[in-house]
Amino acid sequence: MFHKEFRAIIFQNVLILCASAVLWKQTTVAATQVTRPRGVSLARASLYSPDADFTCLDGSATFPFRYVNDDYCDCQDGSDEPGTSACPNGSFYCRNLGHEAMIVPSSRVNDGICDCCDAADEYQSGANCVNTCKELGSAAQEEAQRRYELESQGYAIKLEYINKGRQAKLSQQERNMALKAEQVEAEALRAEKEREKHEAEEPERQALDKYRQIEQEAVKEKEEIERSKQETEASKAFDWLDSNQDGKLQVEELQTHVAFDQNQDGTVTVEEAKFFLHNEEEMEKSDFIATGWPLIKPFVMKAQGLENPSQPDQQTGEIPLPDDHQQDESMPETEGEEEEDEEHEEEAEPVKPSPVTPNSVEYDAETQELIEVANKARNSYDEADRRLRDLEREIRQLEESNSKDYGPNEEYQPMDGQCYEYSDREYTYKLCPFDNGSQRPKHGGSETRLGSWDSWDGPAENKYGAMKYDKGVQCWNGPQRSLKVHLSCGMENQLLSVSEPNRCEYEMKFTTPAACGEPKKPDDGDSEIHDEL
Repeated sequence: MFHKEFRAIIFQNVLILCASAVLWKQTTVAATQVTRPRGVSLARASLYSPDADFTCLDGSATFPFRYVNDDYCDCQDGSDEPGTSACPNGSFYCRNLGHEAMIVPSSRVNDGICDCCDAADEYQSGANCVNTCKELGSAAQEEAQRRYELESQGYAIKLEYINKGRQAKLSQQERNMALKAEQVEAEALRAEKEREKHEAEEPERQALDKYRQIEQEAVKEKEEIERSKQETEASKAFDWLDSNQDGKLQVEELQTHVAFDQNQDGTVTVEEAKFFLHNEEEMEKSDFIATGWPLIKPFVMKAQGLENPSQPDQQTGEIPLPDDHQQDESMPETEGEEEEDEEHEEEAEPVKPSPVTPNSVEYDAETQELIEVANKARNSYDEADRRLRDLEREIRQLEESNSKDYGPNEEYQPMDGQCYEYSDREYTYKLCPFDNGSQRPKHGGSETRLGSWDSWDGPAENKYGAMKYDKGVQCWNGPQRSLKVHLSCGMENQLLSVSEPNRCEYEMKFTTPAACGEPKKPDDGDSEIHDEL
Protein backbone atom coordinates (compact mmCIF):
# COMPACT_ATOMS: atom_id res chain seq x y z
CA MET A 1 0.00 0.00 0.00
CA PHE A 2 2.80 2.34 0.93
CA HIS A 3 4.64 1.71 -2.34
CA LYS A 4 1.52 2.44 -4.41
CA GLU A 5 1.01 5.77 -2.66
CA PHE A 6 4.70 6.66 -3.12
CA ARG A 7 4.54 5.93 -6.87
CA ALA A 8 1.37 8.03 -7.13
CA ILE A 9 3.09 10.97 -5.48
CA ILE A 10 6.09 10.64 -7.84
CA PHE A 11 3.82 10.54 -10.87
CA GLN A 12 1.90 13.60 -9.68
CA ASN A 13 5.14 15.59 -9.25
CA VAL A 14 6.30 14.66 -12.75
CA LEU A 15 3.02 15.90 -14.19
CA ILE A 16 3.41 19.17 -12.32
CA LEU A 17 6.97 19.65 -13.68
CA CYS A 18 5.85 18.93 -17.24
CA ALA A 19 2.98 21.37 -16.93
CA SER A 20 5.36 24.03 -15.60
CA ALA A 21 7.75 23.51 -18.51
CA VAL A 22 4.95 23.86 -21.05
CA LEU A 23 3.68 27.00 -19.32
CA TRP A 24 7.21 28.49 -19.29
CA LYS A 25 7.68 27.81 -23.00
CA GLN A 26 4.30 29.36 -23.81
CA THR A 27 5.17 32.37 -21.70
CA THR A 28 8.54 32.70 -23.50
CA VAL A 29 6.96 32.42 -26.93
CA ALA A 30 4.35 34.97 -25.92
CA ALA A 31 7.12 37.29 -24.79
CA THR A 32 8.82 37.04 -28.19
CA GLN A 33 5.54 37.66 -29.93
CA VAL A 34 4.83 41.00 -28.32
CA THR A 35 2.41 43.01 -30.46
CA ARG A 36 4.40 45.53 -32.45
CA PRO A 37 4.11 47.33 -35.79
CA ARG A 38 5.47 45.76 -38.94
CA GLY A 39 9.21 46.33 -39.34
CA VAL A 40 9.90 46.92 -35.60
CA SER A 41 12.34 44.75 -33.69
CA LEU A 42 11.54 43.20 -30.32
CA ALA A 43 14.11 45.47 -28.70
CA ARG A 44 12.15 48.55 -29.82
CA ALA A 45 8.63 47.16 -29.35
CA SER A 46 8.08 49.05 -26.08
CA LEU A 47 8.56 52.34 -27.97
CA TYR A 48 5.62 51.56 -30.23
CA SER A 49 2.64 51.27 -27.81
CA PRO A 50 -0.74 51.45 -29.62
CA ASP A 51 -2.35 52.69 -26.42
CA ALA A 52 -0.42 55.98 -26.41
CA ASP A 53 0.70 58.72 -28.73
CA PHE A 54 3.90 57.98 -30.63
CA THR A 55 6.98 60.12 -30.13
CA CYS A 56 9.62 60.08 -32.86
CA LEU A 57 12.75 58.29 -31.65
CA ASP A 58 14.75 61.48 -32.17
CA GLY A 59 12.17 63.40 -30.11
CA SER A 60 11.35 65.73 -32.98
CA ALA A 61 7.53 65.23 -32.88
CA THR A 62 4.64 63.47 -31.10
CA PHE A 63 1.38 62.46 -32.78
CA PRO A 64 -1.41 59.84 -32.55
CA PHE A 65 -0.25 56.24 -32.91
CA ARG A 66 -2.46 55.75 -35.98
CA TYR A 67 0.09 57.80 -37.96
CA VAL A 68 2.61 54.95 -37.58
CA ASN A 69 3.03 52.97 -40.83
CA ASP A 70 0.42 55.11 -42.61
CA ASP A 71 2.75 55.41 -45.61
CA TYR A 72 3.48 59.07 -44.86
CA CYS A 73 6.73 60.24 -43.30
CA ASP A 74 6.11 62.37 -40.20
CA CYS A 75 9.40 61.95 -38.28
CA GLN A 76 12.69 63.43 -39.46
CA ASP A 77 14.46 60.19 -38.51
CA GLY A 78 11.87 58.04 -40.33
CA SER A 79 11.03 56.10 -37.17
CA ASP A 80 7.24 56.40 -37.71
CA GLU A 81 7.38 54.37 -40.95
CA PRO A 82 9.39 51.20 -40.12
CA GLY A 83 7.07 49.04 -42.22
CA THR A 84 6.70 51.19 -45.35
CA SER A 85 8.99 52.88 -47.83
CA ALA A 86 7.65 56.37 -47.10
CA CYS A 87 10.77 57.60 -45.30
CA PRO A 88 14.09 57.53 -47.21
CA ASN A 89 16.08 57.17 -43.99
CA GLY A 90 13.90 54.57 -42.26
CA SER A 91 14.82 50.96 -41.46
CA PHE A 92 12.83 47.73 -41.73
CA TYR A 93 13.38 44.79 -39.38
CA CYS A 94 13.35 41.28 -40.88
CA ARG A 95 12.69 38.74 -38.16
CA ASN A 96 13.74 35.79 -40.36
CA LEU A 97 12.75 33.05 -37.92
CA GLY A 98 14.96 30.01 -38.43
CA HIS A 99 17.84 32.14 -39.70
CA GLU A 100 19.47 35.42 -38.73
CA ALA A 101 17.37 38.55 -38.23
CA MET A 102 18.48 41.56 -40.24
CA ILE A 103 17.71 45.22 -40.84
CA VAL A 104 17.31 46.67 -44.34
CA PRO A 105 16.60 50.25 -45.46
CA SER A 106 12.85 50.84 -45.50
CA SER A 107 13.17 52.12 -49.07
CA ARG A 108 13.46 48.45 -50.10
CA VAL A 109 10.03 47.57 -48.67
CA ASN A 110 7.63 46.44 -51.40
CA ASP A 111 10.13 47.20 -54.16
CA GLY A 112 9.58 43.80 -55.81
CA ILE A 113 12.93 42.41 -54.66
CA CYS A 114 13.05 39.87 -51.85
CA ASP A 115 15.47 41.09 -49.19
CA CYS A 116 14.20 39.23 -46.12
CA CYS A 117 14.41 35.45 -46.30
CA ASP A 118 10.93 35.30 -44.67
CA ALA A 119 9.53 37.60 -47.45
CA ALA A 120 8.24 40.05 -44.81
CA ASP A 121 9.51 43.08 -46.77
CA GLU A 122 7.35 42.29 -49.82
CA TYR A 123 3.92 41.95 -48.19
CA GLN A 124 2.13 44.14 -50.79
CA SER A 125 4.35 44.11 -53.87
CA GLY A 126 3.06 40.88 -55.34
CA ALA A 127 6.62 39.61 -55.71
CA ASN A 128 6.90 35.85 -55.79
CA CYS A 129 8.96 35.59 -52.59
CA VAL A 130 9.46 32.25 -50.86
CA ASN A 131 10.39 31.83 -47.21
CA THR A 132 13.90 30.35 -47.40
CA CYS A 133 14.90 31.04 -43.81
CA LYS A 134 14.81 27.39 -42.80
CA GLU A 135 17.15 26.30 -45.59
CA LEU A 136 19.47 29.27 -45.10
CA GLY A 137 19.40 28.76 -41.37
CA SER A 138 20.32 25.10 -41.73
CA ALA A 139 23.25 25.95 -44.03
CA ALA A 140 24.39 28.73 -41.72
CA GLN A 141 24.05 26.42 -38.74
CA GLU A 142 26.21 23.80 -40.46
CA GLU A 143 28.85 26.42 -41.30
CA ALA A 144 28.74 27.77 -37.76
CA GLN A 145 29.10 24.25 -36.41
CA ARG A 146 32.04 23.64 -38.75
CA ARG A 147 33.72 26.84 -37.56
CA TYR A 148 32.99 25.91 -33.98
CA GLU A 149 34.63 22.52 -34.38
CA LEU A 150 37.61 24.08 -36.15
CA GLU A 151 38.01 26.71 -33.45
CA SER A 152 37.60 24.06 -30.77
CA GLN A 153 40.39 21.97 -32.26
CA GLY A 154 42.57 25.05 -32.77
CA TYR A 155 41.90 26.20 -29.23
CA ALA A 156 42.88 22.76 -27.91
CA ILE A 157 46.21 23.11 -29.72
CA LYS A 158 46.52 26.64 -28.36
CA LEU A 159 46.21 25.27 -24.82
CA GLU A 160 49.11 22.95 -25.64
CA TYR A 161 51.08 25.96 -26.94
CA ILE A 162 50.33 27.83 -23.72
CA ASN A 163 51.60 24.91 -21.67
CA LYS A 164 54.74 24.63 -23.82
CA GLY A 165 55.33 28.38 -23.70
CA ARG A 166 55.01 28.57 -19.95
CA GLN A 167 57.22 25.52 -19.47
CA ALA A 168 59.82 27.01 -21.82
CA LYS A 169 59.80 30.31 -19.97
CA LEU A 170 60.13 28.54 -16.62
CA SER A 171 62.98 26.40 -17.96
CA GLN A 172 64.72 29.48 -19.35
CA GLN A 173 64.42 31.26 -16.02
CA GLU A 174 65.81 28.24 -14.17
CA ARG A 175 68.60 27.90 -16.74
CA ASN A 176 69.38 31.60 -16.42
CA MET A 177 69.73 31.31 -12.65
CA ALA A 178 72.03 28.29 -13.01
CA LEU A 179 74.16 30.07 -15.62
CA LYS A 180 74.56 33.13 -13.44
CA ALA A 181 75.83 30.90 -10.63
CA GLU A 182 78.30 29.37 -13.09
CA GLN A 183 79.22 32.87 -14.26
CA VAL A 184 80.35 33.84 -10.75
CA GLU A 185 82.57 30.76 -10.58
CA ALA A 186 83.88 31.34 -14.11
CA GLU A 187 84.80 34.95 -13.32
CA ALA A 188 86.74 33.81 -10.25
CA LEU A 189 88.50 31.10 -12.26
CA ARG A 190 89.44 33.51 -15.04
CA ALA A 191 90.84 35.97 -12.50
CA GLU A 192 92.93 33.17 -10.97
CA LYS A 193 94.20 32.02 -14.39
CA GLU A 194 95.01 35.61 -15.34
CA ARG A 195 97.10 35.97 -12.19
CA GLU A 196 98.90 32.69 -12.93
CA LYS A 197 99.52 33.83 -16.50
CA HIS A 198 101.12 37.07 -15.35
CA GLU A 199 103.24 35.22 -12.81
CA ALA A 200 104.49 32.83 -15.52
CA GLU A 201 105.07 35.53 -18.15
CA GLU A 202 107.29 37.75 -16.02
CA PRO A 203 110.26 35.29 -15.66
CA GLU A 204 109.72 34.32 -19.32
CA ARG A 205 110.01 37.98 -20.36
CA GLN A 206 113.18 38.46 -18.34
CA ALA A 207 114.76 35.32 -19.81
CA LEU A 208 113.85 36.31 -23.37
CA ASP A 209 115.16 39.87 -23.09
CA LYS A 210 118.76 38.68 -23.58
CA TYR A 211 117.75 36.83 -26.75
CA ARG A 212 115.85 39.75 -28.21
CA GLN A 213 119.04 41.76 -28.60
CA ILE A 214 120.62 38.85 -30.48
CA GLU A 215 117.57 38.60 -32.70
CA GLN A 216 117.56 42.33 -33.39
CA GLU A 217 121.25 42.25 -34.29
CA ALA A 218 120.63 39.30 -36.60
CA VAL A 219 117.82 41.16 -38.35
CA LYS A 220 119.99 44.24 -38.67
CA GLU A 221 122.82 42.16 -40.10
CA LYS A 222 120.51 40.54 -42.61
CA GLU A 223 119.18 43.94 -43.70
CA GLU A 224 122.72 45.24 -44.05
CA ILE A 225 123.70 42.30 -46.24
CA GLU A 226 120.69 42.88 -48.46
CA ARG A 227 121.39 46.61 -48.69
CA SER A 228 125.02 45.91 -49.59
CA LYS A 229 123.92 43.47 -52.24
CA GLN A 230 121.60 46.05 -53.79
CA GLU A 231 124.31 48.70 -53.76
CA THR A 232 126.73 46.29 -55.44
CA GLU A 233 124.20 45.52 -58.16
CA ALA A 234 123.50 49.23 -58.64
CA SER A 235 127.21 50.05 -58.81
CA LYS A 236 127.85 47.38 -61.44
CA ALA A 237 124.90 48.56 -63.49
CA PHE A 238 126.07 52.17 -63.30
CA ASP A 239 129.59 51.21 -64.40
CA TRP A 240 128.13 49.27 -67.31
CA LEU A 241 125.89 52.16 -68.42
CA ASP A 242 128.58 54.82 -67.86
CA SER A 243 130.30 54.09 -71.16
CA ASN A 244 132.74 57.01 -70.95
CA GLN A 245 133.59 56.14 -67.35
CA ASP A 246 133.33 59.76 -66.19
CA GLY A 247 131.34 58.86 -63.07
CA LYS A 248 128.16 60.39 -64.46
CA LEU A 249 125.28 58.81 -66.29
CA GLN A 250 124.19 60.98 -69.20
CA VAL A 251 121.32 61.09 -71.68
CA GLU A 252 123.54 60.11 -74.60
CA GLU A 253 124.71 57.00 -72.77
CA LEU A 254 121.16 55.76 -72.16
CA GLN A 255 120.22 56.44 -75.80
CA THR A 256 122.63 53.72 -76.90
CA HIS A 257 120.51 51.00 -75.25
CA VAL A 258 117.33 50.05 -77.10
CA ALA A 259 115.76 48.70 -73.87
CA PHE A 260 114.98 52.31 -72.88
CA ASP A 261 112.85 52.84 -76.03
CA GLN A 262 109.52 53.01 -74.21
CA ASN A 263 107.27 53.66 -77.22
CA GLN A 264 108.94 50.91 -79.28
CA ASP A 265 109.65 53.19 -82.27
CA GLY A 266 113.25 51.98 -82.60
CA THR A 267 114.79 55.17 -81.18
CA VAL A 268 115.50 56.21 -77.61
CA THR A 269 114.56 59.89 -77.51
CA VAL A 270 115.98 62.48 -75.17
CA GLU A 271 112.72 62.57 -73.25
CA GLU A 272 112.72 58.79 -72.85
CA ALA A 273 116.27 58.83 -71.56
CA LYS A 274 115.70 61.78 -69.19
CA PHE A 275 112.76 59.91 -67.64
CA PHE A 276 115.26 57.53 -66.03
CA LEU A 277 117.44 60.44 -64.89
CA HIS A 278 114.55 62.14 -63.06
CA ASN A 279 114.27 64.62 -65.97
CA GLU A 280 117.85 65.76 -65.53
CA GLU A 281 120.66 65.80 -68.10
CA GLU A 282 122.90 63.58 -65.99
CA MET A 283 123.01 61.68 -62.70
CA GLU A 284 125.84 61.12 -60.23
CA LYS A 285 126.65 57.58 -59.17
CA SER A 286 125.57 58.18 -55.55
CA ASP A 287 122.17 59.47 -56.72
CA PHE A 288 121.84 56.52 -59.07
CA ILE A 289 122.47 54.04 -56.27
CA ALA A 290 120.09 55.83 -53.86
CA THR A 291 117.11 56.66 -56.11
CA GLY A 292 117.80 55.83 -59.75
CA TRP A 293 118.46 52.11 -59.45
CA PRO A 294 114.97 51.03 -58.26
CA LEU A 295 113.44 52.74 -61.33
CA ILE A 296 115.95 51.63 -63.92
CA LYS A 297 116.61 48.09 -62.67
CA PRO A 298 113.89 46.33 -64.78
CA PHE A 299 115.14 48.07 -67.92
CA VAL A 300 118.74 47.12 -67.19
CA MET A 301 117.63 43.51 -66.90
CA LYS A 302 115.86 43.91 -70.26
CA ALA A 303 118.92 45.55 -71.78
CA GLN A 304 121.13 42.72 -70.58
CA GLY A 305 118.73 40.23 -72.12
CA LEU A 306 118.83 42.03 -75.45
CA GLU A 307 122.53 42.81 -75.59
CA ASN A 308 123.84 39.70 -73.76
CA PRO A 309 121.42 36.93 -74.76
CA SER A 310 123.02 34.30 -72.51
CA GLN A 311 120.60 32.98 -69.85
CA PRO A 312 120.80 34.32 -66.28
CA ASP A 313 121.99 32.11 -63.50
CA GLN A 314 118.91 30.00 -62.69
CA GLN A 315 120.22 28.99 -59.31
CA THR A 316 121.07 32.36 -57.82
CA GLY A 317 118.49 34.46 -59.67
CA GLU A 318 121.16 37.21 -59.94
CA ILE A 319 120.63 40.02 -62.46
CA PRO A 320 122.88 39.15 -65.43
CA LEU A 321 125.15 42.13 -65.00
CA PRO A 322 128.29 42.23 -67.15
CA ASP A 323 131.44 40.63 -65.83
CA ASP A 324 134.83 39.96 -67.37
CA HIS A 325 133.48 36.86 -69.13
CA GLN A 326 130.59 38.83 -70.73
CA GLN A 327 132.14 42.18 -71.56
CA ASP A 328 130.19 44.89 -73.39
CA GLU A 329 132.23 46.38 -76.21
CA SER A 330 131.56 49.81 -74.77
CA MET A 331 133.27 48.83 -71.53
CA PRO A 332 137.04 48.42 -72.23
CA GLU A 333 139.15 46.46 -69.84
CA THR A 334 141.05 48.47 -67.28
CA GLU A 335 143.79 47.63 -64.89
CA GLY A 336 142.60 45.68 -61.92
CA GLU A 337 139.90 43.87 -63.90
CA GLU A 338 141.49 40.55 -63.04
CA GLU A 339 141.08 41.31 -59.35
CA GLU A 340 137.42 42.14 -59.99
CA ASP A 341 137.02 38.78 -61.73
CA GLU A 342 137.95 37.05 -58.53
CA GLU A 343 135.56 39.26 -56.59
CA HIS A 344 132.73 38.40 -59.01
CA GLU A 345 133.36 34.72 -58.57
CA GLU A 346 133.24 35.09 -54.81
CA GLU A 347 130.03 37.15 -54.97
CA ALA A 348 128.39 34.59 -57.25
CA GLU A 349 128.37 32.11 -54.39
CA PRO A 350 125.15 31.98 -52.33
CA VAL A 351 125.26 34.27 -49.33
CA LYS A 352 125.61 32.23 -46.15
CA PRO A 353 123.08 33.16 -43.48
CA SER A 354 124.21 34.73 -40.29
CA PRO A 355 124.80 32.14 -37.57
CA VAL A 356 122.12 33.89 -35.42
CA THR A 357 118.77 34.74 -37.08
CA PRO A 358 115.26 35.13 -35.64
CA ASN A 359 114.30 31.71 -36.95
CA SER A 360 117.36 29.92 -35.70
CA VAL A 361 117.53 31.07 -32.07
CA GLU A 362 117.90 28.13 -29.74
CA TYR A 363 117.08 28.74 -26.09
CA ASP A 364 118.85 27.13 -23.19
CA ALA A 365 116.97 24.47 -21.23
CA GLU A 366 115.99 26.81 -18.41
CA THR A 367 114.57 29.43 -20.80
CA GLN A 368 112.76 26.77 -22.81
CA GLU A 369 111.12 25.47 -19.64
CA LEU A 370 109.99 28.99 -18.70
CA ILE A 371 108.45 29.40 -22.18
CA GLU A 372 106.57 26.11 -21.86
CA VAL A 373 105.25 27.05 -18.41
CA ALA A 374 104.11 30.45 -19.73
CA ASN A 375 102.45 28.85 -22.78
CA LYS A 376 100.57 26.45 -20.52
CA ALA A 377 99.42 29.35 -18.33
CA ARG A 378 98.29 31.32 -21.39
CA ASN A 379 96.32 28.34 -22.71
CA SER A 380 94.65 27.86 -19.33
CA TYR A 381 93.71 31.54 -19.21
CA ASP A 382 92.36 31.46 -22.79
CA GLU A 383 90.20 28.45 -21.95
CA ALA A 384 88.82 30.12 -18.80
CA ASP A 385 88.17 33.36 -20.68
CA ARG A 386 86.41 31.51 -23.52
CA ARG A 387 84.22 29.64 -21.04
CA LEU A 388 83.20 32.90 -19.34
CA ARG A 389 82.38 34.58 -22.65
CA ASP A 390 80.27 31.56 -23.70
CA LEU A 391 78.31 31.81 -20.44
CA GLU A 392 77.80 35.56 -20.88
CA ARG A 393 76.56 35.04 -24.45
CA GLU A 394 74.07 32.34 -23.41
CA ILE A 395 72.82 34.47 -20.50
CA ARG A 396 72.35 37.40 -22.87
CA GLN A 397 70.37 35.24 -25.33
CA LEU A 398 68.16 33.85 -22.54
CA GLU A 399 67.43 37.30 -21.15
CA GLU A 400 66.61 38.57 -24.64
CA SER A 401 64.20 35.65 -25.14
CA ASN A 402 62.61 36.15 -21.71
CA SER A 403 62.02 39.82 -22.50
CA LYS A 404 60.01 39.01 -25.66
CA ASP A 405 56.24 39.32 -25.55
CA TYR A 406 54.90 35.92 -26.58
CA GLY A 407 51.27 36.80 -25.95
CA PRO A 408 49.20 37.11 -22.77
CA ASN A 409 49.71 33.41 -21.96
CA GLU A 410 53.00 32.68 -23.79
CA GLU A 411 50.98 30.98 -26.56
CA TYR A 412 53.23 32.29 -29.36
CA GLN A 413 56.49 31.13 -27.74
CA PRO A 414 56.63 27.76 -29.59
CA MET A 415 56.80 29.67 -32.90
CA ASP A 416 60.08 31.36 -31.96
CA GLY A 417 62.95 29.68 -33.77
CA GLN A 418 60.68 28.26 -36.50
CA CYS A 419 60.39 29.45 -40.11
CA TYR A 420 57.54 29.13 -42.63
CA GLU A 421 57.59 29.60 -46.41
CA TYR A 422 55.17 30.57 -49.17
CA SER A 423 55.88 30.68 -52.92
CA ASP A 424 54.20 32.54 -55.75
CA ARG A 425 55.23 32.72 -59.41
CA GLU A 426 58.33 34.85 -58.79
CA TYR A 427 59.45 34.63 -55.17
CA THR A 428 59.71 32.34 -52.19
CA TYR A 429 58.86 34.21 -49.00
CA LYS A 430 60.04 33.16 -45.55
CA LEU A 431 58.70 34.23 -42.17
CA CYS A 432 60.63 33.48 -39.00
CA PRO A 433 58.38 34.77 -36.17
CA PHE A 434 60.12 37.06 -33.68
CA ASP A 435 63.16 37.20 -35.99
CA ASN A 436 62.68 38.37 -39.58
CA GLY A 437 60.89 38.06 -42.90
CA SER A 438 62.57 37.73 -46.29
CA GLN A 439 62.13 36.95 -49.97
CA ARG A 440 64.33 35.32 -52.60
CA PRO A 441 63.82 34.89 -56.36
CA LYS A 442 62.67 31.40 -57.34
CA HIS A 443 65.06 31.27 -60.28
CA GLY A 444 68.25 32.26 -58.50
CA GLY A 445 69.44 35.33 -56.65
CA SER A 446 70.24 36.51 -53.17
CA GLU A 447 67.80 36.73 -50.26
CA THR A 448 66.34 40.15 -49.43
CA ARG A 449 65.36 40.99 -45.87
CA LEU A 450 61.87 42.48 -45.69
CA GLY A 451 62.14 43.45 -42.03
CA SER A 452 63.26 42.43 -38.56
CA TRP A 453 60.99 41.78 -35.58
CA ASP A 454 59.82 44.99 -33.93
CA SER A 455 56.54 44.62 -32.01
CA TRP A 456 52.90 43.54 -31.96
CA ASP A 457 50.85 45.78 -34.22
CA GLY A 458 47.21 44.73 -33.97
CA PRO A 459 44.29 47.10 -33.27
CA ALA A 460 43.49 48.25 -29.74
CA GLU A 461 40.89 45.52 -29.22
CA ASN A 462 43.27 42.79 -30.48
CA LYS A 463 46.89 43.80 -29.98
CA TYR A 464 48.12 40.30 -30.84
CA GLY A 465 46.31 40.21 -34.17
CA ALA A 466 49.28 41.45 -36.20
CA MET A 467 53.09 41.48 -36.12
CA LYS A 468 55.35 44.34 -37.22
CA TYR A 469 58.75 43.84 -38.85
CA ASP A 470 60.75 46.91 -39.89
CA LYS A 471 64.22 48.10 -40.99
CA GLY A 472 64.41 45.80 -43.99
CA VAL A 473 66.74 46.27 -46.95
CA GLN A 474 66.27 49.68 -48.54
CA CYS A 475 64.40 49.75 -51.83
CA TRP A 476 66.16 51.23 -54.85
CA ASN A 477 65.57 54.97 -54.63
CA GLY A 478 62.91 54.36 -51.98
CA PRO A 479 62.27 53.65 -48.28
CA GLN A 480 63.38 50.70 -46.20
CA ARG A 481 61.26 47.61 -46.64
CA SER A 482 58.75 46.73 -43.90
CA LEU A 483 56.41 43.83 -43.22
CA LYS A 484 53.10 43.38 -41.40
CA VAL A 485 51.82 39.88 -40.60
CA HIS A 486 48.08 39.42 -39.99
CA LEU A 487 47.29 36.45 -37.73
CA SER A 488 44.11 34.38 -37.72
CA CYS A 489 42.89 31.15 -36.14
CA GLY A 490 43.87 27.94 -37.91
CA MET A 491 44.62 24.30 -37.23
CA GLU A 492 48.32 24.73 -38.07
CA ASN A 493 51.01 27.35 -38.45
CA GLN A 494 50.83 28.25 -42.12
CA LEU A 495 51.84 31.21 -44.28
CA LEU A 496 48.85 31.68 -46.61
CA SER A 497 49.64 34.68 -48.81
CA VAL A 498 51.94 37.64 -49.38
CA SER A 499 51.11 40.99 -50.98
CA GLU A 500 52.70 44.41 -51.49
CA PRO A 501 49.83 46.93 -51.19
CA ASN A 502 52.28 49.84 -51.19
CA ARG A 503 55.79 50.07 -52.57
CA CYS A 504 58.24 48.35 -50.22
CA GLU A 505 55.43 47.65 -47.70
CA TYR A 506 54.63 43.95 -47.53
CA GLU A 507 51.75 42.12 -45.86
CA MET A 508 51.42 38.44 -44.99
CA LYS A 509 48.45 36.37 -43.88
CA PHE A 510 49.34 33.67 -41.37
CA THR A 511 47.16 31.12 -39.58
CA THR A 512 48.09 29.64 -36.21
CA PRO A 513 46.30 27.87 -33.35
CA ALA A 514 47.82 30.51 -31.08
CA ALA A 515 45.36 33.05 -32.54
CA CYS A 516 42.27 30.94 -31.73
CA GLY A 517 39.92 32.26 -29.06
CA GLU A 518 37.81 30.17 -26.74
CA PRO A 519 35.01 28.84 -28.99
CA LYS A 520 31.33 29.65 -28.38
CA LYS A 521 28.58 27.25 -29.36
CA PRO A 522 26.46 28.58 -32.24
CA ASP A 523 22.86 29.55 -31.39
CA ASP A 524 19.79 28.11 -33.09
CA GLY A 525 19.32 31.05 -35.43
CA ASP A 526 16.03 32.23 -33.83
CA SER A 527 17.52 35.03 -31.74
CA GLU A 528 16.44 38.57 -32.50
CA ILE A 529 18.75 41.50 -33.18
CA HIS A 530 19.22 43.64 -30.09
CA ASP A 531 19.74 46.91 -31.89
CA GLU A 532 20.66 50.02 -29.96
CA LEU A 533 18.22 52.88 -29.73
